[in-house]
Amino acid sequence: MMRLGILSSHEGSLLQLVLDSCSSGKIPASVDLVISNNSKSRAYRRAVEGGAATLHLSSKTHRDPGHLDQAMLQALIDHDVNLVLLAGFMRKIGPATLAHFQGCIINTHPSLLPRFGGQGYYGRRVHAAVLASGEKETGASVHHVTEHYDEGSVIARIRVPVHPEDTVEDIENRVKKAERQLLVNTLIDLASVTEPNIPD
Repeated sequence: MMRLGILSSHEGSLLQLVLDSCSSGKIPASVDLVISNNSKSRAYRRAVEGGAATLHLSSKTHRDPGHLDQAMLQALIDHDVNLVLLAGFMRKIGPATLAHFQGCIINTHPSLLPRFGGQGYYGRRVHAAVLASGEKETGASVHHVTEHYDEGSVIARIRVPVHPEDTVEDIENRVKKAERQLLVNTLIDLASVTEPNIPD
């Protein structure tokens, strides 16, 4: 069975989607750990309210980045996680965690990567850039996580149109809906594959 570790920083709407979809059986997986770098975030509260194991890890709990990285890695190992999902997690993953879970850490991004990806492209900034560029379509991507922002290989994409009369908010709402659909479908597909081979 796919055992998820979810990293989330802010509102946690995607986290809630995955929690609900796993609980209902729509996604054949379990959420075995939720880590947040903000213990006061809505994401952290959603995880607690959903009965998931939770952990706050940040520069407040571990001042040394290497120690923080090792703490995250050990927590994921201790909870037998075999796929790590970034759901609005606004920090880079440390090298030890990346190495151990290579190919088994995924993220969603609100554009058709590699377009409008990389450092500084997040949230409404992405949609504003899409609108300003005159693009006829945009969408969302699920991709592997590497040491560089949004540069990992793309697992799946979903396309949505951009209309001439669209505002940034219009694009954002359309992409959010598509991103949710894409994430659930991608996790269902990944859960049907043999468990990732995570080294001990």
